[in-house]
Formats: sequence, structure tokens, C-alpha cells
Amino acid sequence: MSLSEFDIIERYFSRRAAARADVVLGIGDDAALLQVPADRQLAVAMDTLVAGRHFPPQTAAFDIGWKALAVNLSDLAAMGASPAWATLSLTLPEADDAWLAGFADGFFELAERYRVELVGGDTTRGPLAVTVQVHGLVEPGRALRRSGARAGQQLFVTGTPGDAACALQALQSGDTVAPALLQRLNRPEPRVDFGMALAGTGGAAAIDISDGLLADLGHILDAGQCGATLWIDRLPRSSGLASVQDEAALGCQLYGGDDYELCFSLDPGRAGQLEVLARQQQLAVTRIGVIESQPGIRCRRDDGSLYTPQGAGFDHFRVP
Repeated sequence: MSLSEFDIIERYFSRRAAARADVVLGIGDDAALLQVPADRQLAVAMDTLVAGRHFPPQTAAFDIGWKALAVNLSDLAAMGASPAWATLSLTLPEADDAWLAGFADGFFELAERYRVELVGGDTTRGPLAVTVQVHGLVEPGRALRRSGARAGQQLFVTGTPGDAACALQALQSGDTVAPALLQRLNRPEPRVDFGMALAGTGGAAAIDISDGLLADLGHILDAGQCGATLWIDRLPRSSGLASVQDEAALGCQLYGGDDYELCFSLDPGRAGQLEVLARQQQLAVTRIGVIESQPGIRCRRDDGSLYTPQGAGFDHFRVP
């Protein structure tokens, strides 16, 4: 017997709760009732993942569930917000027991790590697509924003951008993909704890890298009405990306998305705090440039020569 819409909700999603005290009413009614603390602001983010667009058709259901939540938690990380609740809209071509079990396992493994409670959503039939909305909490005046960058601040990035793009290119070409790179594509690690700690240091501006470093850095600079010099030889590379030809690897680092690392600016006087924070979080953080008053992004080699980018970040509606 096939599963009904309500069977799906009851079997795979209603019984997987984080049991947060601030959830007055969760799944099972027309809407959830949530108690927002009086001394917090609510941060809300939402992303949609579409089969064949955001993940290859052969992607495991567990990885899709994980990634659907991870990309949203990454947005909260870029704001310095603490995750609290989520809603899920799931469009399925068919109600497949094994797929649903895998998807739910991936989603809730990450949800439970960050005490995110699923409080509602929708299920419908159609081409595979997943929409998640997350809600986070942040102290008033403490949220990280894109508009905080100012000339003289240093520019940093977490982790090793470019890994996910490299994995995706290999998959699309039918090449063998290093397991570590594939892990970065399928199960990105949202930098939630780092983002919350960074907000406490007075981090000036931040964004998560979803559409490519150059494109996302451009959003920071546009919001802050400033520019930057980016030292491309200082971009950190993982061991997997280090084995790729230099120009191809650099393209993945500059234009590739899907890593969900954080790019942020910070006053030079807070470098010591950042070093301590990175060590506490056991997270690689690399200085890659400087914020300047002159608009635009100037990519330079370590010898000072200018490098002209040959691509652009991801845009759903840009004609290739």
C-alpha cells in the first residue's frame, strides 16, 4: 500500500523532535507556535534545493537531507545567530520508503547536533525539490551583517573554498572524485559555532560562500560601499584541491560555490582574538586580503602583479 501525505509526515518527520521548551506547538496543527525570547531578535533564512540543479541525480537521500538543512544553517552562521527551528517543504515524484528514511536520517542527524526542531512544513507530489526555512536567535545589535566592512579591515576565509566545485566538475565530467572532495560537496559543514563566536569579537561583515568567493565578496563590498584587494596565492587549498592543475584549482576557489565557508572582515586590532577563536574551534582561518576605499575587487599575486579573473560566480538566471 502506498504512503499518503499524512503517513509521510507521521512516519518520518513528526516523531523526530528536539523537544525545545520554546516550541509551544509543533507539527500537527495549521501553524506552529513559537516563543521568541524578549531579549533576542529572530533571524530567518530559506533555501530551495532542486534535483539536477543543486545536487546530481545520483546523490544519496541522506546527503540531500543533510545538505538541505546545512545550507540554511550556513546563512544563520553568517549572521552569528543560534539555530532554533526549521520548516520543511518536500516535493516528491513518489513516496519511496527507503528514500524518505535516508533523507530523514540525514536531515535530523544535523538538526540534532544544533538542537534544531522541525516545527512544520508541507509535502506534495512533483519533481524532486526541497525547501527549508530556518529560524535563529541573536542578541539585538550583535548580528553580523554584510554592510559592516570598512577600509583598513583585514579579509579572512574559513576552511578551504573550492573543494565542492572541484568535486562537482569531476562528477559532471565522469571523472573519479576524491572522497574528501565529494564529502565537501554532499555534506557541507555549516560554521555555526564559529559564526556565533565571531559575532562576539566584533566581526565587521560576513557572508557564507554559496555562489563563489568573488561573487559573495562582491556582495559585502557593495553593501559596505568599499572595495578590496584579494591575494589569490594565499587562498588555502585542501590536499585534494592541491593535486588539481593550478589554474583549474584557482577557478574552483574564485568562482565555485557550495562550500558554505564564511568570508568576513575584521579590524586588525582583533587579529589576536581571531587566532584564539580559530584555535578553540579547531578551524582553519586564513587572511586573504584587505578592505579598501576604492570600489571593486583587485586580485593580485604575491609578487604584486594583477590577476584578471576569467569567470563569475553562480547565478540561476545568468545565460552561460
